Amino acid sequence: MRSKFGRIGVLMGGPSSEREVSLKSGEAVYQALKGAGLDVIALDIRNNNSLEEIKQAEISCAFIALHGKLGEDGTIQAQLESLDIPYTGSRATASRLCLDKVASKRIFKQHNIAAPEHNILERASWKKHLKELNLQFPVVVKPSSQGSSIGITFVDKAPDLEGALDEAFNYDDVVIVERYIKGREITVGILEDKALPVVEIVPKMKFFDFQAKYTKGASSYIVPAKLPQGCYKEAQKTALLAHQALGCRTFSRIDMILEGERPFVLEVNTIPGFTSSSLLPMAALAGGISFRELCLKIIQSTIIEDRERCPITND
Repeated sequence: MRSKFGRIGVLMGGPSSEREVSLKSGEAVYQALKGAGLDVIALDIRNNNSLEEIKQAEISCAFIALHGKLGEDGTIQAQLESLDIPYTGSRATASRLCLDKVASKRIFKQHNIAAPEHNILERASWKKHLKELNLQFPVVVKPSSQGSSIGITFVDKAPDLEGALDEAFNYDDVVIVERYIKGREITVGILEDKALPVVEIVPKMKFFDFQAKYTKGASSYIVPAKLPQGCYKEAQKTALLAHQALGCRTFSRIDMILEGERPFVLEVNTIPGFTSSSLLPMAALAGGISFRELCLKIIQSTIIEDRERCPITND
């Protein structure tokens, strides 16, 4: 196993607001790969200037477990490409598109993928343009480029809107005000470009926000989701289409909400949670793939693709 894969560097941490979540993901991946007998090193990436640290580690492949900016916006991917180091997950361009909710919504529209109607506000002019919006409450206010539901507020009434916008602008210069769809929350993982079993998320709180995601016992999960067969298949089909439309590679997780039986895509996560209890591993396990096997499949796909991209030739 060691000679087959070389030294694997698990990149975790990062400087984003998702640092603590990333450290948990990275540690879980590190332990899984170590338990499989691989030569693996954990790399806590603390800032954007990580090139020298990565070079010194002398890794053959990087398993990226960096959530949020730096890890999911294409930055670390571009750095690894400059070092000619293969890495897991989507390429730099697809990563940027997925983290940027405005850009991804534009692509969804081009591919006829249903997503909630929305308005875009910018920091410099939001107070002026807010008056022009004809909103029907409740709405969802979210930063354009954040994950893990950070900075998101569900707003029931107009007087609470400005406070929600102030909160979102703490994390981004562009904010989305989105129609709130009341329905069943589901997520579909993609692995090796195939849809995994659908997971239904049942938050015990009113909304599936950051607290509901990361507070133990605050949400329950049904996998496979108990949906009508046609709806189940449509959710998987929509998730795979979103994954492909944004140019994702090997794996992703697509969060959706059902209005009736119609799935609306909320976002595509190129580096979803990677603890043994996270949603992508949960779906993989329902499909008969253990957490260790999931991590190995991702590494193997990366190595195979890199060898196909740069085949060894005999002079």
